Amino acid sequence: MKKRINIKQVTPAAHKAMMSLENYIRASDIKPSYRELIKIRASQINGCAYCVDAHTKDARKLGESERKIYAISAWKESPLFNEEERVILALTDEMANISVQGVSEDTYEDLTKYFDDKTISDLMMINITINAWNRWAVGTHLQFEN
Repeated sequence: MKKRINIKQVTPAAHKAMMSLENYIRASDIKPSYRELIKIRASQINGCAYCVDAHTKDARKLGESERKIYAISAWKESPLFNEEERVILALTDEMANISVQGVSEDTYEDLTKYFDDKTISDLMMINITINAWNRWAVGTHLQFEN
């Protein structure tokens, strides 16, 4: 891929703003494994190799199994995910594909079975943030090292 601009260097204030969002979600009460699940799945949908690489490494560091990481792309058919993870992944699929139907009433209703309003908001903010990072990385051809 042809090298493109480095947004962090060109507009450091934009990077600082993104890091504010990132720092907010890192400080949230959402389980770190759930955060990485969202980040991996959204990055798969958005075709962001840089973020898939980064967040699968982070999930491994948290103790997530290779088997479960590999199954994220086929989560609907996999028995490896609990009910909370399934609703989180449904939310992630719908937010990454927001133009298709938005977040469905069924998914939102399922969220309310497991999470309070603050947690739902934080789950949405994780999705918003990773989708923004994906667009940043894909749009600029950000590459990870082999």
